[in-house]
Amino acid sequence: MAVHKPLHHYAHMSHPATERPVLLIDADAPLRDLHACLAERLNAVLKYLDLIACTSLPDYAENDINTVTNIARIMVQDVSDVFRVIERRGLAD
Repeated sequence: MAVHKPLHHYAHMSHPATERPVLLIDADAPLRDLHACLAERLNAVLKYLDLIACTSLPDYAENDINTVTNIARIMVQDVSDVFRVIERRGLAD
């Protein structure tokens, strides 16, 4: 049986594309799990940007560049949101 936590245990993630948040961060998750989440996203976006930096896109690939930067922005925003939760916990301890 799933355990349902009250929503006040969750922090909203940033959602510039929507008026209401649809993704939440479990603010009570173990720090180890929050760190693993950060590490996974940050390492993925760094590898992604390294790959793109080594790729030659033709001048007409403006849409591709916009897509690449938007993906990186979303991933980095996720990292920033989880860091915000960790920082709040650090101040509360």
